[in-house]
Amino acid sequence: MKAEETVEIDLAGKTSLADTMIIASGRSQRHVGSIADRIIQAMKDKGFGNARVEGLPACDWVLIDAGDVLVHIFRPEVRGFYNLEKMWGADRPVGLAAG
Repeated sequence: MKAEETVEIDLAGKTSLADTMIIASGRSQRHVGSIADRIIQAMKDKGFGNARVEGLPACDWVLIDAGDVLVHIFRPEVRGFYNLEKMWGADRPVGLAAG
């Protein structure tokens, strides 16, 4: 679906929420929704069951919670506002782990 600026963040040891976070951008609300729909369908097709999904109606951002993997898809402006890369990135001190 040509997601842009895809980043994978290793969460192991930082939180008990998940092991991996994937962050990507879509160019528009429609693009964000299409990326999310494709990921959700691929997960079902591969037998991962139903992931919990938030934000799909508006498509400014979509969170797909697949248990050990969290997928965030944002419009660029929204991604900049939340700045998850800085919050969860490699430079984040391990001693401040949320959980």
